[in-house]
Amino acid sequence: MPPTLSIEIPAEIAHAAKMSSDDLRWELAIHLFSIHKLSFGKAREMAGMTVCSFQQLLGSREIPLHYDVSDYEEDLATLSKLGRL
Repeated sequence: MPPTLSIEIPAEIAHAAKMSSDDLRWELAIHLFSIHKLSFGKAREMAGMTVCSFQQLLGSREIPLHYDVSDYEEDLATLSKLGRL
């Protein structure tokens, strides 16, 4: 298991926000993804969600996936190296 970093948030803050620890983790993952600090995969991993669930969550917030031509070309190169093209 990789090392983790813990952030202490007073319980009264979570209570005032009416959020569970999972809700707070999801919000941080969504925010870091939306400002391009985390990739989709890392944000999804942080949120502890499946690919489909995280995509649906982003869609419900109208947050677009960050996937451009260079990402596509990189994926094609990877698939080619793996012999899947």
